[in-house]
Amino acid sequence: MPVSEQPAQLVIGVVAHRDLVDAEQPALRGTVRALLERLRRDYPGTPLRLLCALAEGGDLLVAEVARELRIPLTAPLPMPLPDYERDFSDPATLARFRALIADADVLELPLAPGDTAAGLASKPVRDRQYAQLGLFISSHCQILLALWDGRPTDAPGGTGQVLHFHLHEELPGLRRASDAPNLFADDDSDLVYHVVCSRRGETPSTKAGDAWWLTAESRVPGDGPVPNGYDRMFRQMAAFNADLARYRMRIDRARTTLLPARPPASPTAVALRIDRLFATADWLAVHFQRRVHQSLLAIHVLAVLMGLSFLAYSELDASKWFIAVFLGLFALGFALWRIGESRQWHRRYLDYRVLAEGLRVQFHLALAGAANRDSPSFAYDSFLQKQDIELGWIRHVMRMPSLYGNPGERPHPAWLDWVMQHWVGSRESGQFDYFRHRADERARHYLRTRKVGHACLALGLLTAVALLAFNPWIDEPLEGWLLVLMGMLPLIAGVREAYSHKKADKELIKQYRFMARIYGNARQRLDRARDDDERRRILQALGAAALEEHAEWTLLHRDRPLEHSQLG
Repeated sequence: MPVSEQPAQLVIGVVAHRDLVDAEQPALRGTVRALLERLRRDYPGTPLRLLCALAEGGDLLVAEVARELRIPLTAPLPMPLPDYERDFSDPATLARFRALIADADVLELPLAPGDTAAGLASKPVRDRQYAQLGLFISSHCQILLALWDGRPTDAPGGTGQVLHFHLHEELPGLRRASDAPNLFADDDSDLVYHVVCSRRGETPSTKAGDAWWLTAESRVPGDGPVPNGYDRMFRQMAAFNADLARYRMRIDRARTTLLPARPPASPTAVALRIDRLFATADWLAVHFQRRVHQSLLAIHVLAVLMGLSFLAYSELDASKWFIAVFLGLFALGFALWRIGESRQWHRRYLDYRVLAEGLRVQFHLALAGAANRDSPSFAYDSFLQKQDIELGWIRHVMRMPSLYGNPGERPHPAWLDWVMQHWVGSRESGQFDYFRHRADERARHYLRTRKVGHACLALGLLTAVALLAFNPWIDEPLEGWLLVLMGMLPLIAGVREAYSHKKADKELIKQYRFMARIYGNARQRLDRARDDDERRRILQALGAAALEEHAEWTLLHRDRPLEHSQLG
């Protein structure tokens, strides 16, 4: 499959009661259909996908509506298919299940740590598997569609419990992939569409089919639009799909890959998917980086030329055409800034670069077997959570590869050594070498900027001294040119310094040196590790540190966008 055919999808996870009231089902179907049709209409650039375990009751109802609308289905199963089918109450319901799963992408979740296939006959083991299933669905969707009676429950993997986890990140008895989530950060993964229903044996609800948008902090009517922050996030996903489609052929020709020419073993399906997604994000990041840097350079050069035209007019008694030149240069710079602003070159460059670097970490941890080994939740839920909610789309795109592979698949042990050698590396290879050289390169560039600035200021000062000391012997034309030079040299120094500030040279030197130390320390710890489990734990910690630094890099550059104020 070409790398560009990896669109971000709007995944709707489903949790629902098994024992719906028959009389309410037409209303429930109508509400579900209205939601799916509205999402398809509001986000035409983001394909919908249903993430549903096809359990008896509400799951089957939602999946049948999705099939009528030709929405693709991914079915995560909490246990092998024969064991799962034993939970269906009658042949007719089982036949509905089999008809749906025949067209679904099936994912069989691994057993919970410590459990065995033989233990699936016992209720506690099955309960743990259903709890893992709920955690997986919640952690890999953008919207959780819940057919729920509104009553809290302690039943493992029950609708109420999964809903509580989705909103509050708490699920008794199961460990999250991230043991220390950002408890005080905004959560962009907590959106629920609650469809009110009743359960058999309860007093029927008078509001069956009513719907509400729920988050951890709010509850608004479901007939309204998607809450604003989530709407922006979903539109960013659509923008990613649009860029991918626009540059499809050029991305495929580039053939970017993180895989070696001679792999030590076959990579996992998830790692292959991550690699293809990385190729897209990396190409787009490089493309928009060129646009940003070229625009940044052009705007600063135009600022110098504007200064020269103004000084020429004021000091040389030049033609008023220099004012026209000044205004023309300003208009050109403003037009360049306006194009970059309207096409969001700066935002797209930063977003795609941080997505690519997040995928780089995700890829290597997946191949090393160091990602999310004991939890069905998404391993990178804290990535970018402390930054703007609009960056949440990046994390949602990173969830996608997990839906296209076997969650229980383990990479070949040979990949662990390859990751340590080629990702972590040493002073001559890997990310350790990359950050060390980048720090030195930025330091040389920054030193050159300082030298140019000092030289320009010194020459400007010498020019002023020469004008003062030799003024009686300097004729008027030469005096005019010296005045122009005296004004231009400090201007060049200032513009050069502003250009360096926009590129964050000084700050990036510190950041690159810090990352070089992080990778160097990781290399030392890996060399001293006693076994592969310890090495994987070290790689997990390194991945978390790398993701945190990528988030800080994004925050640093978001404060330095293209600005037309650089022209004056």
